[in-house]
Amino acid sequence: MTTTSAAFTLNSPEETAELAARIAGALRPGDCLLLEGAIGAGKTHFARHLIQSLMDEPEDVPSPTFTLVQTYDVPAGELWHTDLYRLSSLDELEELGLTEAFDSAICLVEWPDRLQELTPAHALHLALALDSEQEDRRHLALRWSDPKWQPLMERICA
Repeated sequence: MTTTSAAFTLNSPEETAELAARIAGALRPGDCLLLEGAIGAGKTHFARHLIQSLMDEPEDVPSPTFTLVQTYDVPAGELWHTDLYRLSSLDELEELGLTEAFDSAICLVEWPDRLQELTPAHALHLALALDSEQEDRRHLALRWSDPKWQPLMERICA
C-alpha cells in the first residue's frame, strides 16, 4: 500500500482549530486519527476543536490524560478521544476496548506510538510540531495509506 503525505503550516491556534473542524466534517464511524507530537505541540487543542465542531451543543472537552479515554455521542456516531501517554502495556489498551472502537467509532488517539502492532492500518497520521521561531505557529504533517483519505486531503489542500 502506498503512503501519501501532505503538510501545512498553521500560523495560530485559530488556524489549527479551523483545520480540525474541516477534517471533523468528513469523519465517520471507523475513522481513526493518530495525533503525534511533543508535549505542547497542540494535539489536545486540535482534538478539542475537532470534537466541539461535531457537537450539537458544544461542551467542555477535557484532556483524557488521566482518564485515558473520553467518549462523546456526536451526530455522526460515537467518538473516542484517548491519550495513551500514561499507558504502560498493550494489555491496558485491550482493557480499554479501544481496538473494538477502531471499527465502530470515530477515534482520536494521542501518543499513538503506544499502540505498537495494534495501530490501525487505515488511520490518518497527524504529526504536529512546534515552530522554533514563532510560539503560536505549528507545522502539521499528514500521512495515510488508505485511499479513503484522498478526497478529504484534496478538499483541505485546495
